[in-house]
Amino acid sequence: MLQSLREIPGFLAFGVVFLLLVVREQRLATISLLLLGMGTALTGFFPSVVGLYVTTVMMSLGFHYYETMQTSLTQQWIEKGRAAEFFGRLIAVGSVAAIVVFILIWLGTNFFNIDYRWLYLAFGGMTVIIALTVWVIFPAFPQHSVQHKHMLLRRRYWLYYALVFMSGARRQIFMVFAGFLMVEKFGFTVSNIAMLFMLNASFNVLFARKIGRLIARFGERNALLVEYTGLFFVFVGYALVDVAWAGASLYILDHLFFALAISIKTYFQKIAAPEDIASTAGVSFTINHVAAVCLPVFFGLLWLTSTSLVFYVGALLALVSLSLSLLIPRFPQQGRETLLSH
Repeated sequence: MLQSLREIPGFLAFGVVFLLLVVREQRLATISLLLLGMGTALTGFFPSVVGLYVTTVMMSLGFHYYETMQTSLTQQWIEKGRAAEFFGRLIAVGSVAAIVVFILIWLGTNFFNIDYRWLYLAFGGMTVIIALTVWVIFPAFPQHSVQHKHMLLRRRYWLYYALVFMSGARRQIFMVFAGFLMVEKFGFTVSNIAMLFMLNASFNVLFARKIGRLIARFGERNALLVEYTGLFFVFVGYALVDVAWAGASLYILDHLFFALAISIKTYFQKIAAPEDIASTAGVSFTINHVAAVCLPVFFGLLWLTSTSLVFYVGALLALVSLSLSLLIPRFPQQGRETLLSH
């Protein structure tokens, strides 16, 4: 139930465009960040089931709407030639923050015995302070194009929609079932999984920006071909490995490939009409969450039959994504969205 409630705002991300009728994107991003911080700060003070539902929805609304606006504004403000590196920088900065917070939580719980409610309050409050600071200090940056204030689906963006859907499916295999594999098959403890998270974040800090540069240099098509070819072998590896260190190595490599998904965002930036960006950002989040909610049910049933079967199906999905990536032109642009465009 809690997981379903958490994902509902992702389903409703398309509705963000209607809020733009009354508030600018930049302000909406800040308001969303405020909501995320407030939901986090209040979580420890509402330990009941209903309280947990309410604060979870608050956090989820803030997170999903902020992510939608962040993607949209980055695509609008950053030049196409610099966008991939900038998205990589955002991943790296986010990973630095994750490492710092992880260390502080570990210190707080293991050495100072700080109650969880005060940890929620501290980090949620920090988010609120950052959001308020951004609201006050940063000016309202000009918009180069007036964004559509209604939901839209364009036929010429079909390949982008398909890639986003497949990306949602791929994310669920990593977020849910790769973690299950580490625990159930290899007996990883909470500490082991936490160490994997730290390693993943550290690799993001070291390599995400460089991956962005490589995408800018070699193009979205080639980057996605590398990602999905690699994922095919990673998923097959998950199905076959019996050694813990090999499984952990695949898990880290799997996570590192996430940075290559920047290519999907920069591909859309190149083919999109500037006024379509905000609306399509919301629609794409909804499409991504269709896969994120529906597929785990199917994969969960497969998991009960055979853990390896889940990853073989994942390898098949990687091949589908690989086939879709082959349709991206070397130099995508408006009017040249796919190799099938006339």
